[in-house]
Amino acid sequence: MNLQDPDGDLVRRIGQGDSYAVEALVARKLPRMTALAYRLLGDRAEAEDVVQELFVRVWRTASGWRPGAAKFDTWMHRVALNLCTDRLRKRRETPLPHDWDAPDPAPNAEANLAARADSDAVDQALAALAPRQREAIVLTYYQELSNQEAATLMGIGVDALESLLARGRRALKLRLEQAYD
Repeated sequence: MNLQDPDGDLVRRIGQGDSYAVEALVARKLPRMTALAYRLLGDRAEAEDVVQELFVRVWRTASGWRPGAAKFDTWMHRVALNLCTDRLRKRRETPLPHDWDAPDPAPNAEANLAARADSDAVDQALAALAPRQREAIVLTYYQELSNQEAATLMGIGVDALESLLARGRRALKLRLEQAYD
């Protein structure tokens, strides 16, 4: 067991073809990786496609994984970020969600609509940020990585990350104030 990397043993077992290890790693990582992809892409189906591709890459590369300077989780985040970036580059237009006009059957539909509007406003403001600011905010606030982990993942120093976070928070605040004026 690799004490340096909490995923080291699972990755080693996956590399040996252990399907239970695959299930365990998916159970451990799926929610965070899906949340990361969704926050960056803003589309649940596209996020699920990215995460599926991510786990295929884990399966294919696990036998060659050698513990080193980075944790396996950091490698997974980097691959997920790259897959999302590739998809964002290929986008031309953003389709409406399939249920954009569906009535809300909940008894308190007004409160749900307000919460959904708030969530949509945050998602739109986040999507409008510069890509590096969005990555910094998503990794730090939504993925709950430390500043050091996020900076390492982005290939920048902690000071540069904190600068991106400060500019991103200011831009989010301004966009949200404009959305509610």
